[in-house]
Amino acid sequence: MSSEVATRLRYVRKRYGLSQRELAKRAGVTNGAISLIEQSRVSPSVGSLKKLLECIPMSLAEFFTFDLSDEGSVVSRRGEMPNLGNASIEFYLAGANMKDRNMCIMREVYQPLADTGPEMLVHAGHEGGIVVSGQLELTVDSTTWLLDPGDSYYFESRFPHRFRNPSANDVCEVVSANSPPTF
Repeated sequence: MSSEVATRLRYVRKRYGLSQRELAKRAGVTNGAISLIEQSRVSPSVGSLKKLLECIPMSLAEFFTFDLSDEGSVVSRRGEMPNLGNASIEFYLAGANMKDRNMCIMREVYQPLADTGPEMLVHAGHEGGIVVSGQLELTVDSTTWLLDPGDSYYFESRFPHRFRNPSANDVCEVVSANSPPTF
């Protein structure tokens, strides 16, 4: 069990961007104690482990049940990304399983003549994207642009905006990002 605790603690500490010294300082223990646990040389008591996890913060249940596979938390395979859109506009979210995401990265697929609707979108943050294929009509405030593959956009999302595929025949694909995440 101490090997599993060592692996999980090291993974969690690094995922939260904490050095051994910083975690030790937060928990009121020596960084040597953290090092010994992560080397599987010492097995912490449940109380000690709970105290360390409170500094992250994470419950014991979360600690022992989260998926440790790096690929699952780092890579989103094409067929694994959830479609948060619909049949007209598909929004495939990268890193959907990541907790506390600071940004939203999506592959957007606009079917011919699809658009985000008659209502202009307005929300906090910034967003940007690059047209991968097809054409995208972008309206921000009262200005409209026609973007071709390789063209990009970036704007403050507080300005009213909408997206539209002007083609009656071709699909438009965009890779976009926004922060803070809207999904």
